[in-house]
Amino acid sequence: MIEVSELTKCFSDPKRGIVSALNGISFEVKPGEVFGLLGPNGAGKTTCLRILSTVLRPTSGRTIISGYDVAKYPAQVRSRIGFMSNNTGIYDRMTAWEMVEYFGKLYGLAGEQLDSRMDEVFTMLKMHEFRDLLGSKMSTGMRQKVSIARTIVHDPPVLIFDEPTSGLDVLVARNVIEAVAKLRDAGKSIIYSTHIMSEVERLCDRVAVIHKGDILAMGTRQELCEQHETDSMEDLFFALIDRYDAATVAS
Repeated sequence: MIEVSELTKCFSDPKRGIVSALNGISFEVKPGEVFGLLGPNGAGKTTCLRILSTVLRPTSGRTIISGYDVAKYPAQVRSRIGFMSNNTGIYDRMTAWEMVEYFGKLYGLAGEQLDSRMDEVFTMLKMHEFRDLLGSKMSTGMRQKVSIARTIVHDPPVLIFDEPTSGLDVLVARNVIEAVAKLRDAGKSIIYSTHIMSEVERLCDRVAVIHKGDILAMGTRQELCEQHETDSMEDLFFALIDRYDAATVAS
């Protein structure tokens, strides 16, 4: 379970002074749910996810993950989340098995428990056929699967995906989406950050449209389309962005 309340993050910029990346946003993510953060580049998506994953500290507001305050108990939070970005960061001189095993050990798994969990993950992601292949020899799709495997090897209840299909071809992106759907079906609380409409429509149970640090709308796809009298998430997205930008200029 993820609970975000009035989350704010400000940065100091030498030229612009204090810049606000998040303006008091709030949302929650339930077990067995994919919550989509939909927004253009610079919307605040990655800042939000970095705070949730304990990489950044918020300026104000509160975030609770699996019962732990992110700012007060970062170690407990880190053991209960898995974070995956679009940067696979695969080591060329390690095999798929060695890389996932290494991350499993970092999370405190060992012996039979680690071997059993790795076998389960490799089977789910269909990775056994290249388990002994070096990172330097892997295809893009293989590297993405390894990245997912090391994200979930410790079986965390909360998973965070920051534009995981960015730059991937259609087939590899499809594999990533299918893996996320399986994790949702396993009861995980999942935040999925993207700017790709088709992924939102296929994968996300609820969506928050975020732009310049503000959440402009939030709900299921059906709820949002009904509220804004449109059948297209894409049309809804651009209408919300244009309306916000026009209001900002006017003020």
